[in-house]
Amino acid sequence: MTEERRQAGAGYTGYEYREISVPREYVSLCLDSYPCFGWEEDPNYEQPGRRGAHVRSGGAGEKDAVTLYFRRVRSIRSKVELTRLQRNFDSCVAELKALERAKRTQGMIAALTVGILGTALIAGSTIAAVSTPPNLWLMILLAVPGFLGWILPYFLYRAMVRRKTVQIEPLIEQTYDEINDICQKGSRLLP
Repeated sequence: MTEERRQAGAGYTGYEYREISVPREYVSLCLDSYPCFGWEEDPNYEQPGRRGAHVRSGGAGEKDAVTLYFRRVRSIRSKVELTRLQRNFDSCVAELKALERAKRTQGMIAALTVGILGTALIAGSTIAAVSTPPNLWLMILLAVPGFLGWILPYFLYRAMVRRKTVQIEPLIEQTYDEINDICQKGSRLLP
């Protein structure tokens, strides 16, 4: 090996790379937490307006997701333990996503069920109105709860989301506390 090659190789640092896609509301959490596991933003991915991130639109019903690019020195000490802590962090973020979805799921199911039931009652009212001879008492009997079935879902959804939020909020806070503990452990392992 020549002297030039030896000098050129002396400054080399090997990296491993990671690309993660997170919902927009968790970008700051990931950017603040991943350095605790030895990761840094990859400077090779320059995006307009945001270093190290790429925004993409999600699919149907999915919010915008942000792709973050990180790199970590391959020869980092305590790599196994940092990777274990990072996996715990990733599972906590997944748990946060699931808890946020759980706030709305029951309310959405109840609201859709009541709305569909209201629509069925309105359909029955319409059939009663157009039958020969028109059955007015049946039409009124079905129309009133049918219209209520169209109005109530909004209020039902909001009430159920509010109630579920009160139940789930302590679990979300507990998960954030767990993330904090994981990040503190990881930062203590770094030089």
